[in-house]
Amino acid sequence: MLNTAIVLAAEEPSPVLPHLSEIILGLIAFLLLLFVLWKYVTPRFEAAYKERAEKIEGGIKRAEEAQAEAEKALQKYTAQLAEARAESARIRDDARLEAEQIKEELRAQAQEEAARIVAQGQAQLEAQRAQIVAELRADLGRTAVELASRIVGESLQDEARRTGTVDRFLDELDSVSAPAKN
Repeated sequence: MLNTAIVLAAEEPSPVLPHLSEIILGLIAFLLLLFVLWKYVTPRFEAAYKERAEKIEGGIKRAEEAQAEAEKALQKYTAQLAEARAESARIRDDARLEAEQIKEELRAQAQEEAARIVAQGQAQLEAQRAQIVAELRADLGRTAVELASRIVGESLQDEARRTGTVDRFLDELDSVSAPAKN
């Protein structure tokens, strides 16, 4: 029986080793599959890889360009901001100078107005003084003539005499009081 079992085992195919025809057919199918992959699938993968790489590189390039433009815009904005600050400082200084000029003009106008008011007041006082002096002279003249009439006992109502006498008397008083004031 042992001989029979060995003979039977030699005739049956081995489950571990495939038949030669299966190996050749598997090898041909593998080579055919490898050829199809190499001829049709690999170029498509390569094209897709190349396209994706170009998109990425283009995106990077666009991003770098956008970053450069943003940098230029930032520099331009910074320059405009500095210019605006300088302009605002200049405007502020001009406004300060203009305010000072207006203040000086208003001060000068106020001083001129005050001087004019003082001069006008002095002129009014001088006119009032002259009027009061004239009124006092007239009253003094009448009073003096009345007193003189009482003292002398005769009427000194004669206008021509009275005017000359009173004016002479007042001129003498003015000449006497003028050196005393100096």
